[in-house]
Amino acid sequence: MPEAPNLPDACDVAVVGGGPAGLAAATELKRHGVPRVVVLDREPAAGGIPRHCGHYPFGMREFHKVLRGPDYAGRLVARAEQAGAEIQTGVTVTDIQPGGILSLITPEGTGELQARRILLCTGVRETSRAARLIGGQRPQGVLPTGALQSLVYLEKMKPFARPVILGSELVSFSALMTCRHAGIAPQAMIEPNERVTARSFAQGLPKLLGVPVHLGCEIERIIGREQVEAVQLRDRKGRRWELACDGVLMTGRFTPEATLARMGHLELDLGTGGPRVDQDGRSSDPNVFVAGNLLRPVETAGWSWKEGLRVAQSLARDLEAPRAREVTLELQIQGDAIRYLVPQRVTLPLEEAALESIQLRVARPARGSLLIRSAGRILWGRRLSALPERRILLPLDVLKNAAPDHPVEVVFEEEEGL
Repeated sequence: MPEAPNLPDACDVAVVGGGPAGLAAATELKRHGVPRVVVLDREPAAGGIPRHCGHYPFGMREFHKVLRGPDYAGRLVARAEQAGAEIQTGVTVTDIQPGGILSLITPEGTGELQARRILLCTGVRETSRAARLIGGQRPQGVLPTGALQSLVYLEKMKPFARPVILGSELVSFSALMTCRHAGIAPQAMIEPNERVTARSFAQGLPKLLGVPVHLGCEIERIIGREQVEAVQLRDRKGRRWELACDGVLMTGRFTPEATLARMGHLELDLGTGGPRVDQDGRSSDPNVFVAGNLLRPVETAGWSWKEGLRVAQSLARDLEAPRAREVTLELQIQGDAIRYLVPQRVTLPLEEAALESIQLRVARPARGSLLIRSAGRILWGRRLSALPERRILLPLDVLKNAAPDHPVEVVFEEEEGL
């Protein structure tokens, strides 16, 4: 396959994805003396999702300033370039082959890139209308948050005037702020669960802006031929009614953008939807590392930035002197209260782990005892009352005491009556 013009044919590390995790990693890799680091991003400009978010707050962890999304993204790009990373935009990676070979498509042609190591930072996407099984016609005006923000902040367009917002995750409130910026008046926020998903600090915003919130309510059908005209709603008691609107924002319910990993040879985790990794971010292919929201849906830009930085440190150490792994512990979820955990395996000895904790989230509101067990012995435990989409961190270092020939069990022993 011929080389794509303006692209190198080889590098030390290829970073796939130019969002906060990928840019942080590229910067850190150069600071650790990695000679050639190439960032590949399919968008026309690097920066990831924050590039589309024309609101605050970004950058407090990274720059100790409160920044708008585009300003934050621009600073990340500038920092990576100043460190010596090569950022190639408009490049789509279509395949990862064993041995660190990437197949590429650019506007100029196709090519291959040989990398000593690959770092995947392709992030997440919101669940589509089809995946949510929402019926009705297919009119214009049904958008995910990312498309809305791109149209409003980058294209200076106003795709509708009176939409409804489906979801109440943190990104749903970001969509609310984008609407306010564009002079768009949401008619309601619709949340299928009985409580708002986002943390309490965001919950007063709809009331402040005069936007009703319908809890325990679903969009059953979208009405309209050319443009959205209304939605049919249904509550938990089976009551149905129509709400006039001219658009629907499908927010949240993120899933990792794992198409590249899925089409390749990497093992995927059913819980997260992303690649299975160890505590260094290493996938089932020892030459491929993973960082950021590809690991799980979904974390903040600042969290992804820090994760990219720490995985880059592990990757740089691996380039310099790959460490022998004596034991691999498989982490297993027991019961259905836990939605997912990261990492899914831990290799011993535990030294300078990129993922400092076992990260997990629950599938539903749960109260009880969260335990880490090995060979029937409790290594760690605590009582916990947890809600979905809340970050829960468990100590990683307790796994030093795990039985080497047994899986490690992470279990939530629930109590009744939450």
